[in-house]
Amino acid sequence: MSGSGFPEVVVELRRAGCVFAEDEAALLIEAAGGDPGRLDALVGQRVSGTPLEYLLGWVEFRGQRVAVRPGVFVPRQRTAFLVEQAVDGVAPDTARACVVDLCCGCGALGLCAATELTARGCDVELVAADIDPVAVACARENLAPISAPVFGGDLFDALPGDLRGRIDILLANTPYVPSARVADLPPEAREHEPLAALDGGADGLDVFRRVAEGAATWLAPGGTVLVETGAGQVDTACSVLTAHGLAPRVAESEEYYATVVLGTRDR
Repeated sequence: MSGSGFPEVVVELRRAGCVFAEDEAALLIEAAGGDPGRLDALVGQRVSGTPLEYLLGWVEFRGQRVAVRPGVFVPRQRTAFLVEQAVDGVAPDTARACVVDLCCGCGALGLCAATELTARGCDVELVAADIDPVAVACARENLAPISAPVFGGDLFDALPGDLRGRIDILLANTPYVPSARVADLPPEAREHEPLAALDGGADGLDVFRRVAEGAATWLAPGGTVLVETGAGQVDTACSVLTAHGLAPRVAESEEYYATVVLGTRDR
């Protein structure tokens, strides 16, 4: 396909089943920087199923370009609703907030929440953590400009002990696909993204249960944990939160096609 321009790239991507072929073609041409050989390579990788975000090196999330790299979970656009719920849940006159991005992946959720709250005049202390060293390295790159630390480790074990009992917003983008349904995911996800970021166990809520248990003691009084789930998992998720002394609430968005379960610690 050497020397091909925009129309040819669009045709090639359409043949491969890319729904947004025109948009992707423009982005790949931009990424190639005028190098025909580079463009051929990028289109070839995309046609073979490599996620677009890995080829570009970034994903746009809530208006920001967030760096991603192969092997790191790519944040979905529906998860912007989780961040929206977190930001909207902070009172406008709040002076300070401690925000933790658990299972942070590339750090997009924490980055956007902290940036948006800071723009409102809130002094944000952001900490992120992930068990995957590749994700930790990527998140450190994204969060370095706002001087937010990123720790490696298993959920709350990764966090500094002085955060216990004072987290105001706990973002936890846990995996929630039931193990038996992982095979049904698009090839882009199941063949390229880390399984640990997708597979949530038998009912999809294994990691969620561990987060809810820890949130009961790590949240500040009045603090809230926010987790994305499937619509069919809401009742179970709310029961888990209640069992750990957290007041559950469910937020749904038709626009984002997303469901977020929130659990708030009593003041």
